[in-house]
Amino acid sequence: MRESVQAEVMMSFLVSEELSFRIPVELRYETCDPYAVRLTFHLPGDAPVTWAFGRELLIDGVGRPCGDGDVRIAPAGPEALGEVLIRLQVGTDQALFRSSTPPLVAFLDRTDKLVPLGQEGALADFDAHLDEALDRILAEEQSAG
Repeated sequence: MRESVQAEVMMSFLVSEELSFRIPVELRYETCDPYAVRLTFHLPGDAPVTWAFGRELLIDGVGRPCGDGDVRIAPAGPEALGEVLIRLQVGTDQALFRSSTPPLVAFLDRTDKLVPLGQEGALADFDAHLDEALDRILAEEQSAG
């Protein structure tokens, strides 16, 4: 059985209303973390930056505005049919990306074929992976403090 789904899409990094540039973004979904998708942004001159957030947030954001925290996703608006805005925020810093909707939908469709939405918890080893990840995070926090 395949363990992951990957795709690369070109997104516009919206620096300001006057300035934007296209960057490659790698989308990744793995069965070892079935609730999340990862987007790796390849910004020129910087190391790649990866964000992980809920797959369901991306699914919902394609059709309607959603997200309350660091990740907000929404259709770009009626004047920009077929486009999605992804806003990422850390503190007061934020980055805004615009993507065409069809490649996101195609990627999400492939993730659904691998692990249907709502069936994430049925993966037998998910709890073990979650426990390992939590143990690793706690160990890192204890060694840093």
